[in-house]
Amino acid sequence: MIEELAVGDKRKKLIYAGQMHFVHWLIVLLSLVLTFSAWYYSKSQLAQKLEAKFQRNAEQVVDLVKERMGLYENALWGGVAFIDSVDTDITYTQWLAYSNSLTIDQTYPGINGIGIIYNIKPNQLDDYLKKQRLLRPNYALHPSHQENEYWPITYVEPAAPNKKAIGLDMAFETNRYSSIKKARDSGQAQLTAPITLVQDAKKTPGFLFYTPFYQKGLKPKNIEERRKSIVGVTYAPFIMKNLMQGTLAEKNRHVSIKISDAGDLLFDDHAEMNTSDFDSNPLFSKEINVGLYGRVWTFLIQSNMSFREEGTSNQSSFILVGGLIIDTLLLGLFLFLTRANRQALAYADEMTIALTEKTKHLEKSNNDLEQFSYIASHDLKSPLNAIKQLVSWIEEDCQDILPDDSKKHLNLLAQRSQRMMKLLNDLLDYSRINRDEFKHEQVNLKDLSQDILALLDNPNGMNLSAPDIEINIPQTPLEIVLRNLISNAIKHHDKDAGHIIISYDSNTEYHFIAIEDDGPGIAPEFHDKSMEMFQTLQSRDKVEGSGMGLAMIKRIVEHYQGSVSINSDGKRGTKITINWIKNTSSVAIKP
Repeated sequence: MIEELAVGDKRKKLIYAGQMHFVHWLIVLLSLVLTFSAWYYSKSQLAQKLEAKFQRNAEQVVDLVKERMGLYENALWGGVAFIDSVDTDITYTQWLAYSNSLTIDQTYPGINGIGIIYNIKPNQLDDYLKKQRLLRPNYALHPSHQENEYWPITYVEPAAPNKKAIGLDMAFETNRYSSIKKARDSGQAQLTAPITLVQDAKKTPGFLFYTPFYQKGLKPKNIEERRKSIVGVTYAPFIMKNLMQGTLAEKNRHVSIKISDAGDLLFDDHAEMNTSDFDSNPLFSKEINVGLYGRVWTFLIQSNMSFREEGTSNQSSFILVGGLIIDTLLLGLFLFLTRANRQALAYADEMTIALTEKTKHLEKSNNDLEQFSYIASHDLKSPLNAIKQLVSWIEEDCQDILPDDSKKHLNLLAQRSQRMMKLLNDLLDYSRINRDEFKHEQVNLKDLSQDILALLDNPNGMNLSAPDIEINIPQTPLEIVLRNLISNAIKHHDKDAGHIIISYDSNTEYHFIAIEDDGPGIAPEFHDKSMEMFQTLQSRDKVEGSGMGLAMIKRIVEHYQGSVSINSDGKRGTKITINWIKNTSSVAIKP
């Protein structure tokens, strides 16, 4: 009787275990809630980072324009200083020599020229024309106007592209004339409102930049004295499209720009630069008003397609998909266990009815099945608890007050996600190496190296030196190679500061580019291994990386029929030499 009661109790337990209960559904529901909470938090954090990045890019664009305009202002004031230093009137020959010394096409990219405009009164006009025609017989003022003074462009260099502007009288048109009078009266540099330069065949928006100079090289204290002692202005004409191309290289930014002055369009890089990177539905947009030399320029800055692509992150998707997979596995485990118990009960019933004599075997089978269920539960419990703990960390991080431990947890999650993203990106880059062919172009090795260093996380205060040399080479593949090598030197350095030296040599067939650091070095027995896929010489918990950097470098260089070699004794310093086949034998070194 007691045995029958015990068997009945066991049967009830098996029937109970073979059913899904409230606690099972509650666990699954809580797991789903935690998964979606982590996904939403990750997505919100990404949106905040993207907005902060856009704000930095927008401010950088405005700062670059202001900085460049300051550079042009200095050039014009330099012209004023040159004029003041000469006791007599400036001749055409003197201004030509001065402008040539500036090398404006290299030093001031985007500027159309630099020149002098004199203020001529009606009683001075004949003498002025006679003097100018000594060297330039065809010099004449144009067009005619009704003002009682003249502001003709006397000199402008380079003369050839500005030929139509020579002799142009600024008093003929309101925007030119009003701004030159503001410069005269204020003694400050002034911009004109948007105009069309006479030398611009395409008739695109432009403007003029004036800086006044007075008799005896002094700036009078009041307006009346300034009007009486004004001699003229130095000036620079600008075609807005050329200015922006010289100031903001599109490949170095991730925003689209539209600039207007009092409602008049000055520049629209989508229309004027024919960019395919324009985003018709930008993620972010910002309007900034900037006061520049008597004018207010309105910058409409919008994120473009490259910003959208670079800001695309699968981190939140990975969290959501991973969490849903775990939730599904959890539900599957419960269903599996309940189904296994139901099957065990049915099997026990069949064996009891048909084979009473084999009860012992049936009990053994049930015991084995129960043990299997215990082992399966025990083995899966550990990873499930780990996932639950990670989700718990993210939930804690959503609270208003963040303890130090929670910050560490969030940092750990971010590191793991970043590592996954880096591996995917590196695999994608690695697979694309042979797909695209890049043309050879002139690349300044020093500028490219410094630009790469500026964009890398450089916690060690690494110093980098490279030769100021221009080589003819595919820029994008070379940039990938240098970025990986410089990044490796920074990540693997074992000191607070160090040095990276980039050197260059060549022969008729190859460029030889060497990157040398003073880090811990690579032992000779690991030279070949370090260039294999997914190989790292340090723990990935110490140095973040995918283990694909040198493998990618090797593949890129070999794709261009070159080779990579490592020179290091494993004690101190590593020198990696790239042999890159030439497309042309020309190499230009700056003086």
